[in-house]
Amino acid sequence: MERYQVIIAYDGTLYEGFQRQVQSPTVQLAIEDALRRLSWCGKSVLAAGRTDSGVHATGQVIAFDLDWRHPDTALRNALNAELPRDVSALHVKRVNADFHPRYDAVARRYVYRLYCAQVRNPLLERYVWRISQALDVDRMVCATASLLGTHDFGAFGTPVHAAGTKVRTVFSAAWHRETSESEHSVWLFDLRGNAFLYHMVRRIVFSLVSIGQGHQSVDVIEELLASPPERPIQGLAPAHGLRLVEVTY
Repeated sequence: MERYQVIIAYDGTLYEGFQRQVQSPTVQLAIEDALRRLSWCGKSVLAAGRTDSGVHATGQVIAFDLDWRHPDTALRNALNAELPRDVSALHVKRVNADFHPRYDAVARRYVYRLYCAQVRNPLLERYVWRISQALDVDRMVCATASLLGTHDFGAFGTPVHAAGTKVRTVFSAAWHRETSESEHSVWLFDLRGNAFLYHMVRRIVFSLVSIGQGHQSVDVIEELLASPPERPIQGLAPAHGLRLVEVTY
């Protein structure tokens, strides 16, 4: 019996998030069903984190114990043969028996994609938040600088457990223009931190878009970090624009 670390990619459109639920399709359930067909006898896979309903991933990390007497690549191929088409094992390797994808992680990276257009593009719509009103990206970039460093992010999310800390550290935050065949520019918000609160990234993106549309001051994020309200602010960017792209160990 050995412990395996697997990097997972998935299209979250048809799933009620990553974490297993009693009567709803989830990514974790799809993975565990596939593993059981490979003679896995565990109760639950370990994961680097939960993603919301509709959120995608190219760098989710899971771990499980399995008695497998073949090469790691054979396990990857066997797992992919059992997984649904919208979930894929990208990389498999053996790790120490005490490895935990959540508690051993030192950083997580998310990317949010959006673009401005009056008319939907069917090839983008599933993975990008389309905004009809023009954005002043320079204002958004200016406001983004306030996110860097260690802060109480209670204005933007809640911890998994009620007694958990709301303090998180953001290592990098930046906007990039993505090369696209579309006539409209796709913008990427690239955010890397030690950990994230529930809905934190989506609330931050919503606030930055509101700033870019001139509905809020450029200083609003700095003010919310300096004096966090008792409860998170209203407003969430749509889940389908968000992607977990990397977990660092």
